[in-house]
Amino acid sequence: MNISSWVKSQTNRFLRWNIIILSFLVLGGAFQIANSKELLINEQIKVASMMVIGPNGEQMGQKGLQDALTMARYAGLDLVLMNDNGSMAVAKIMDYNKYRYEKQKKLKEAQKKQRETNKDLKEYRLSPTIDVHDFETRVRNAKDYLIKGHKIKAFIRFKGRQMARPELGKDVLIRFKDALSEVSEMESAPKMEGRQMFMLLAPKK
Repeated sequence: MNISSWVKSQTNRFLRWNIIILSFLVLGGAFQIANSKELLINEQIKVASMMVIGPNGEQMGQKGLQDALTMARYAGLDLVLMNDNGSMAVAKIMDYNKYRYEKQKKLKEAQKKQRETNKDLKEYRLSPTIDVHDFETRVRNAKDYLIKGHKIKAFIRFKGRQMARPELGKDVLIRFKDALSEVSEMESAPKMEGRQMFMLLAPKK
């Protein structure tokens, strides 16, 4: 083996070992992060002393671990380690099962709100001269989307001389709104924006 080949093989070996070490570090860090979300309670707590917060948020001062556990047991509650990263650990006396339930409930509510925020906005283009068949087709489609929880944007883009009679377009939008009144409510009334008039409909609550 010549020197060039030897150097190349040693370099590749060095890179492989660095990748392996880096992988262990990354995976180990990810494991710690994943498990750091679960709070330690009662006998799981190992810190010697901590600042204790009472069930109603009152400051109970610095306590040793056994004293804090005794206080929690006397109250029929749990001692929960809230933070041990600073100069002094902080623990709270609480009903941990209730705390977890309320936390999960708030998380579900936040996720529900996020889903509502992420609902699609469906757009329907109408015209001042739309025929009955096209109008009714759009109404049926829009009704299905409103029932599924989506918002509707109905708009009219005026062409040429149509700009002189914007009220004709507004009449069509209002008819569209009335046809969907059973499943929707107006979120934004018809208004002009350049050569376009639009309105927003939201699912009826």
